[in-house]
Amino acid sequence: MKAAIYSRIFEDDQQDDVQLFFSALEKEKIEPVVAQHYFEQIQHRIKLPSTTSVFSTSDQLTEEIEFIISLGGDGTLLDTITLVRDKKISIMGVNFGRLGFLASIGKNEVDEAVKAISKRSYILDKRTMIHVDANVPLFGNVPYGLNEFAIHKRDVDSMIKIHAYLNGEFLNSYWADGLLVSTPTGSTGYSLSCNGPVVFPESGSFVITAVSPHNLNVRPIVVPDDNIISFEIESRSDDIICSLDSRRELVSKNVQLAVRKENFDISLVRLRENNFLKTLRNKLTWGLDKRN
Repeated sequence: MKAAIYSRIFEDDQQDDVQLFFSALEKEKIEPVVAQHYFEQIQHRIKLPSTTSVFSTSDQLTEEIEFIISLGGDGTLLDTITLVRDKKISIMGVNFGRLGFLASIGKNEVDEAVKAISKRSYILDKRTMIHVDANVPLFGNVPYGLNEFAIHKRDVDSMIKIHAYLNGEFLNSYWADGLLVSTPTGSTGYSLSCNGPVVFPESGSFVITAVSPHNLNVRPIVVPDDNIISFEIESRSDDIICSLDSRRELVSKNVQLAVRKENFDISLVRLRENNFLKTLRNKLTWGLDKRN
């Protein structure tokens, strides 16, 4: 069995945990295929299995690789989405970061997690993604994201006006700093911080949420994910910002934009005792009584 390993950066205080992780892979006879930039950071600090190889592009993730393991926080896991693309590679997130909502496997669970993929005693959660269409090239050859697509004003500019349409039918005009369209997975991220609702991953929906709206009666709305959502933008500035998960591009306000459900899903690995409700309670302290 082969597993790709991806991380953004190696920190000194991670050495013991990373060594434990690679030792667990070797014990379970899982061959690691490490991202080139990460391999260069750890090759003289970590005792790697003799079967270790490297990759530098998505094309090098062949069908031999069953898993890609993200070592970091949620941002690191979102990076792995751009590598996996439409390949049948499952994604496991080990949380070396802070919140770890997507990368939900803790550092103390590394040995158990590696055994789980070796023995295939895990659960795969299918997650839908969002796809961006535009009349200009946006986001290279990875025009999709797991969490959300956002339209923003530039930092120094005044608010913008965004006209939103569902399958060509007018939905609403938003006077705001921006507008988000999030997947169910993304409903616990940026959208949540803008007072959007939490949506179950399997709900088959998009959440449209305004960022700092200038209308007291504007509320987030949940729509079926078989809708195509398109936008027209008015701004005093010539440019706006479009973001897709953690990627951002500056584009003309006259750009033609639409989002839809991506044609393929991704699969997130979780251990059997973890589930969405448990993660909600543990990571977002949902229902925790601070008085006790």
